[in-house]
Amino acid sequence: MAQQSYIIRVEEGKAAADGKPSIGPVYRSRFAENGFPAPIPGMDSCWDIFRMSVEKYPDNPMLARRQIVDGKAGKYVWQTYKEVYDIVIKVGNSIRSFGVEEGGKCGIYGANCTEWIMTMEACNAHGLCCVPLYDTLGAGAVEFIICHAEVPIAFVEEKKIAEIFKTFPNSTKHLRTIVSFGKVSPDQKAEAEKHGLAIFAWEEFLLLGENKQYDLPIKKKNDVCTIMYTSGTTGDPKGVLISNESIVTLIAGVNNLLERVNEQLTMKDVYISYLPLAHIFDRVIEELFISHGASIGFWRGDIKLLVEDLGELKPSIFCVVPRVLDRIYSGLQQKVSEGSLLKKTLFNAAYSLKFYNMRNGSKHGDASPFSDKFVFRQVKESLGGNLRIILSGAAPLSAHVEEFLRVVACCHIMQGYGLTETCAGTFVSLPNDLSMLGTVGPPVPNIDVCLESVPEMGYDALASTPRGEICLRGKTLFSGYYKREDLTNEVFVDGWFHTGDIGEWQPNGSMKVIDRKKNIFKLSQGEYVAVENLENVYGSASVVDSIWVYGNSFESFLVAVVNPNTQALERWAADNAVSGDFESICKDPKAKQYILGELTKTGKEKQLKGFEFIKAVHLDHAPFDMDRDLLTPTFKKKRPQLLKYYQSAVDDMYKSVNKPNA
Repeated sequence: MAQQSYIIRVEEGKAAADGKPSIGPVYRSRFAENGFPAPIPGMDSCWDIFRMSVEKYPDNPMLARRQIVDGKAGKYVWQTYKEVYDIVIKVGNSIRSFGVEEGGKCGIYGANCTEWIMTMEACNAHGLCCVPLYDTLGAGAVEFIICHAEVPIAFVEEKKIAEIFKTFPNSTKHLRTIVSFGKVSPDQKAEAEKHGLAIFAWEEFLLLGENKQYDLPIKKKNDVCTIMYTSGTTGDPKGVLISNESIVTLIAGVNNLLERVNEQLTMKDVYISYLPLAHIFDRVIEELFISHGASIGFWRGDIKLLVEDLGELKPSIFCVVPRVLDRIYSGLQQKVSEGSLLKKTLFNAAYSLKFYNMRNGSKHGDASPFSDKFVFRQVKESLGGNLRIILSGAAPLSAHVEEFLRVVACCHIMQGYGLTETCAGTFVSLPNDLSMLGTVGPPVPNIDVCLESVPEMGYDALASTPRGEICLRGKTLFSGYYKREDLTNEVFVDGWFHTGDIGEWQPNGSMKVIDRKKNIFKLSQGEYVAVENLENVYGSASVVDSIWVYGNSFESFLVAVVNPNTQALERWAADNAVSGDFESICKDPKAKQYILGELTKTGKEKQLKGFEFIKAVHLDHAPFDMDRDLLTPTFKKKRPQLLKYYQSAVDDMYKSVNKPNA
């Protein structure tokens, strides 16, 4: 590794042996040269994180939502740490009064809100296992999670109650109590009681625990505090077991990193809660804020109103998925292009000057104070005026968007990488270092990293430019997949968690994620797509002989190359006055629309989620074959080769769909 590297080598690599691939050296963050940072003494569990902050910062503002007056959103109204604590104790006592004991499961279903956090903390207090329920994992996911995790009580956003009822009667084998975050209608009460369930409005439920007192159990580090379900490659979601130790260890590592780059959090920091709490990224960030006695304000749940919420809350930290930053980038580019010649010239000159100075080592705040004050100030104000860090995660951020925003947003733009299984934070790029553009930065100082060669894909972990599967070791890792020891053993080998992502070490110790070992990928909004599963679904359509579905982390939707069924397509052509041989029919735009319509129909029948629908197709009259190196001898699709062969068709499909929104 180059001299100015942010990583240190702790173990040598190993050559291939006994049928096992070679393994690169083991590295860790340079910030952990004296060992990984330990959690604060006494902070052994998620409950300790909250309890210690209540003791230290009882009057600090903790949680807030915007007050709605006459249908209009007003100011954020805050509850202090002590006020939240008092409600948490009531929630916990009420849960316990229904016989849910230590280790029991408690479901939470709905958008981020104060009640979400209060319920989560009640679970932390009583050693209950918090199980987020969410429907982006596909039709039937909520029912599957309730039944798989054996959830007896679920807290539900008012508008999601109808969705919970759809899980009846199967879920009622386990689910006995529903608590609304708001109100409950008489019809809803009747529906629940018909199936033998109790259902309560939030305020009604709090009263149940008012005169009851339950001792809080002693929480252990290795106790599982949450089961977060994540997408599986063949249908059923996997329950990722996350321990108290994983979260408190992560917090210690992130605190160490922020201190080393002079960006430590304080109780004055403000966070906008926008990414789903049901995902690990937002959950651990909010735990981190709570550990500092800092403040968390909730967005209203409407992406069109997010900028308005930012303006009112004025957060100092904003965690996003790349798609949000893409929108901000596009909006700013449009404003610049629509401006007068003078404004455009001034903007471009200010940009060039600041970027030149940043590239030559200036910190973003010192690179061009004039540009910041007179040219980029509007950008800063549009994001609330108080941001110092924007952290992007869940999917790759385009390098040109990252570069642009690093210059004009007047704050640090950092990109991170992590999985539910790694408790989110594993790598994060560092402030004021442009050499990390397009990478996810070096490891957080709580994890060991090595690359394992993948010979069949041509990746060598011992090459001069090391590439291979990213493997991780440390206390932030998950405790296994719930009730799926087989899947746990697949990804944990000799103490190393195999991520399935292919990485490339950069000379400065940053990691660049360049590929995916298995056929599952993320779209730009952070949603996982199990592509083989989708191909099986779409392949069931009678008009399809074979289908290759494609997507990537820079686009928000899927496209496909289809080998149509000859008879079905020729029959359609005859009925619709489309003439010509099979090859020319495949080129007809009307044929493409017909096939796309049939795929959409199949998707609806199979209850696919919105992001799983195909938005454009290319029809190839010639079946995928071995002659063109598109299939293996066992007729498995060779995905890199398919992309290479159909690259221009893929580009055309994305252009055709994106064009109206350009």
